[in-house]
Amino acid sequence: MQQGMKKGTLVFAFVLGAIFALAPTPGMAQEEAFYADKTIRLFIGFGPGGANDSWARNIARHMERHIPGNPTIVPENYPGAGGLRLMNELYNSMPQDGTVIGLVSRGMPFEPLLDGVGVQFYANDTNWIGSPDRDTTVCVAHEDAAVKTMEDLFERELLVGATGSGADTAIYPEFLSELLGMKLRAIKGYTGTKEILVAMERREVDGICIAYDSLMRDALAREGHINILFQAALQSDPRLPNVPVGTDLARSQGDREVLQLFFARAATGRPLALGPGVPVERVAILRKAFVDTLSDARFLEDARTQGMSVNLITGEELAEIISDAYAAPPEIIARTAAALGRVTP
Repeated sequence: MQQGMKKGTLVFAFVLGAIFALAPTPGMAQEEAFYADKTIRLFIGFGPGGANDSWARNIARHMERHIPGNPTIVPENYPGAGGLRLMNELYNSMPQDGTVIGLVSRGMPFEPLLDGVGVQFYANDTNWIGSPDRDTTVCVAHEDAAVKTMEDLFERELLVGATGSGADTAIYPEFLSELLGMKLRAIKGYTGTKEILVAMERREVDGICIAYDSLMRDALAREGHINILFQAALQSDPRLPNVPVGTDLARSQGDREVLQLFFARAATGRPLALGPGVPVERVAILRKAFVDTLSDARFLEDARTQGMSVNLITGEELAEIISDAYAAPPEIIARTAAALGRVTP
C-alpha cells in the first residue's frame, strides 16, 4: 500500500512539474503583452514590385495575427545596395526592441565573411527569424542576346543588370566571372529585380541572375523571351532537368569547394532578421509567429495565387546554415573572397 502511494505521489509530482514547465513564465507573459497595440515595421531591402517585396507584404498581412497582442505590421520598402543599407542600420541604429524586422538578400549574411564593401554588422550576432522559401538562382539572357547557352559565356560578353553588393544580381556574375572566366559584366544601380527585368525588355541590359520563382512571375519569362543559361546551385532543381548546374564547371577539387561555399547562400532563401539587441523572449515569439504564419491556410492560399512556392527555413535552421559557412576552412574562404575581387585580412 505504501509503495503504491509512493508511486502515485511520484506520478502526481511529474504531472505537476510538466504543467508548470508548459505554463508561461512571468517574464515570457510580460514579453507577450509587449506587442499589444504596437506597430512592427517590416523593412524590405529592395524597391517595390519584385518577388522580395511580394513575399514581405504577404508575410506582413498574415503574421500579425500570430503574434500575441495582435500588433499591426507595416511593410516599407528600404532599398539600397541590395539590402546592405538596411542590414547595417537594422544592426546598428534601428530600435532593438523587436518592433523592426528586415528582409534582405540571401547573400547578405555572407557579406562579413567574404569582405563585402561597406559591411557594418556581424551575421552570427544577428537574430534570424527565418525564410519563407528556398529557391534556385539562375542566370538568364534575353532571347535576342548574342549569348544563347552557358558555353557562349566563355566567348561572348553578357551585360547583366544588378542592384548592389550582397544581392544575387551583382554577386553571382562577379564571382563566376572571376572564378570560372565567364564573360558576365554586371551593370549596377537598379533598385530591384523588377526594374532590371524592365531594363531587359528595353535592351538596356541583356541578362540577370535571379531566383527562379521570381523570374517566372515576370511576363518576359512566362512568354518565353529568355534563355536560362545555367543554375547557380549545388544540385539541379527538379523543375530544370535540362539546365546545366554551375558546379559541373569546377576545374579542380578546390574550385568545387569554393563553389560549394558560395552556393550555400542559396540555402538561406529570403532571410528575415532582427537586430542583435532584441530580447531573446521576443526573438522566440517572432520566430514562432513566423512558423505559424507559413502553415496558415489563408497565407498559403495567398502564396499559391501569387505563384509563390512556400518552403520554410526556421530561424534556428537559418542561424545554423550561416554558422556552418563561417566555419569553412580559411583557405576556402580566402579563395571565395578573392573570386569576388575582395581583399582578405
